[in-house]
Amino acid sequence: MTSPATTPPATPRRSKTRKSAATPATGLRQQDPWLERERQNYASPLPSREYVLQILAAQGVPVAPIELMNLLEIQTAEEGVFSRRLRAMERDGELLFNRKGDICVADKLDLIRGKVFGHVDGFGFCVPEDGSPDLYLNSREMQKVMHGDRVLVREVTQDRRSPERRGKREGSVVEVLERAQQQLVGRVFMNRGVPFAMAEDKRIQHEILLPHEEHQHLTEPLQDGQVVMVNLLQQPGKHARPIGRVEQVLGNYADPGMEIEIALRKHDLPHVFSEALLAEPVPDKVRKKDWKDREDLTGLPLVTIDGETSRDFDDAVYCEPKGKGWRLLVAIADVSYYVRPGSELDAEALSRGNSVYFPRRVIPMLPESLSNEICSLNPKVDRLCMVCDMEISKKGQVKHYRFYEAVMHSHARLTYTQVAETLAKPNAVQDKTLRKLLPALQNLEAVFHALLKAREARGAIDFAGSETQMLFDANSKIERIVPVVRNDAHRLIEECMLAANVSAADFLLKHKQPSLFRNHEVPSPEKLENLQAFLKDFGLSLEGGEAPSVADYTRLLDKVRARPDAQLLQTVIQRSLMQARYAPDNVGHFGLGYEAYTHFTSPIRRYPDLLVHRAIKAVLAGKKYKPGDWHQLGEHCSMTERRADEATRDVDNWLKCYFMQDKVGESFAGTVAAVTSFGLFVLLDEIYIEGLVHISELGKDYFHYDAVRHRLSGEKTGLGYQLGDRLQVQVVRVDLETTKIDFALQGEQTQAPSQRRKRSPR
Repeated sequence: MTSPATTPPATPRRSKTRKSAATPATGLRQQDPWLERERQNYASPLPSREYVLQILAAQGVPVAPIELMNLLEIQTAEEGVFSRRLRAMERDGELLFNRKGDICVADKLDLIRGKVFGHVDGFGFCVPEDGSPDLYLNSREMQKVMHGDRVLVREVTQDRRSPERRGKREGSVVEVLERAQQQLVGRVFMNRGVPFAMAEDKRIQHEILLPHEEHQHLTEPLQDGQVVMVNLLQQPGKHARPIGRVEQVLGNYADPGMEIEIALRKHDLPHVFSEALLAEPVPDKVRKKDWKDREDLTGLPLVTIDGETSRDFDDAVYCEPKGKGWRLLVAIADVSYYVRPGSELDAEALSRGNSVYFPRRVIPMLPESLSNEICSLNPKVDRLCMVCDMEISKKGQVKHYRFYEAVMHSHARLTYTQVAETLAKPNAVQDKTLRKLLPALQNLEAVFHALLKAREARGAIDFAGSETQMLFDANSKIERIVPVVRNDAHRLIEECMLAANVSAADFLLKHKQPSLFRNHEVPSPEKLENLQAFLKDFGLSLEGGEAPSVADYTRLLDKVRARPDAQLLQTVIQRSLMQARYAPDNVGHFGLGYEAYTHFTSPIRRYPDLLVHRAIKAVLAGKKYKPGDWHQLGEHCSMTERRADEATRDVDNWLKCYFMQDKVGESFAGTVAAVTSFGLFVLLDEIYIEGLVHISELGKDYFHYDAVRHRLSGEKTGLGYQLGDRLQVQVVRVDLETTKIDFALQGEQTQAPSQRRKRSPR
């Protein structure tokens, strides 16, 4: 047998005669270095992919399929299977059929495999799979493909006339390897009585034809403005427009709740539980057999503390003095007892990855019979739980912890507001239940302050950010937007959950049980370099050189909090950090200052927490939990988290646009929340809505973008606008279709012109 590096003979067989099925395979086919592997996988092994590519490359020219079959001694009975292998290799971008039908090795054609990312302005980019720089795809090239498609492209000569092309390689689409869009949500438009659809995902700019003959199944004719689900019957091509068939009419664009229906389908969020899954029996209470091998905590006054509108309760807490410190119990709903590995319920939970929280609507990870009932730590009923039982020192250090399965009985469902008011004015408490629970709540307050000191000691980053909440009218539209004030009760629960999560990570590491960690990596060199350059303009610097610690970040934040430009500086500092993700390789949590961190406390709404529970249970049982490829699970859970964020952001933006429709022409004060090469995003005071002041609205000048300083500076006037500037703006346009709000500068700005002039470097 030859080695994989062996080069086969370069002379192709030119005979057009096919071999019979009875002819034994000899010669070149038997020289396949990967033949043994193929024999292990297939009863009648074909030449391996690697060997096919090796044979093709050795010929030095494109090869006709019949010549390749003769060369590899493919029998007549094998032709169909071998042809399917060639097509699979074509889909994977390993080879290509040219116009003459000859087979070419893709790498020989200098083709680049990558994924298409569309832009709302009609152009796009191919992001190569090999990590090389992106290739710009002009609008003509984008007519052949859709956002998300896997393609083979050829690099072509650059045209620098268009601003978006400068510094970019340019590509031409040669072949589509895999189509990403088979079904999409769109809006119907009429062109002289002929309907077509435009995708709600604005990265797809195709007009999708909707032939009348494909819609005989609909009870009523399609109407302008309807939101529909479209199956693509024909994909776009160089000389072909996409054609679709409407499978479902969702309703009209402005119908209440339509923004959520669109987001669910646009982001491919699973949102319907199958009838079979919903029909599966679920116990409505804890049964006697469920108590087996569990500790009885029903006598302890564990309580849940959540927001006023919460319906699913993951966690309950209890604290009592112990020695010079405290015993802190964090009891978490034992979802893993009811959601078993390999079940249809488990597969559905994995597919969803997490619950998605839209305004006024939740898409749960689990059916409500579990998430709101048997798995929810509701008051005054027994519930199964997993417990992290910790001993906390006066300095807020976890000295000892223990994990075990238990049965608990929540003594009360409390809200953050109730607990904060009770602890602030204990003598004024009138409610009997709260008076009875007051000692335990005061113990929780004491351990909270100790944990807070430990947080400060390790230097965990604490951004003083503000959150908002939408309040709705009877038509499910925004009535007003109000700030959400976080009190000490919020922080109390947060610190208890952090302690349990850290203990879970430590437990899994000590027992060498693979799991998913919640990693937050150190900032990248590029992000650090940009941050340092920005801070220099303000007479500041981040200590720690090329490897700053979380404590260095905290000290910097402490310096800027009292400054008038604190909001600007804090925003830039926050953007210098990396995005947290799930992975089996522990790298620690930089922002929280932990060497190891995982998610244990929310298995009702996060699949990673469910995996962590199963891993802990396996350790307690003296086993190893092996759900499959941990890396793939981490990537999937990180993806579903990002998917949920994008969907909720879309819904929020649409609702805000709807809210602003009747405010065109009105003036507001606001703060520059982001600076881009095309303008300023301004966050309005009091109503907390953001819009764009386009660069063309800044005045008659050439404005230049400084990405490091988050600044636009006028070339002639010297006027500058940057992150954190105060501006007076007028609402000039609200576009529901693109969810864009445009502002224009109005009158004299609240910041003096001298302050807005370009700063000279120090």
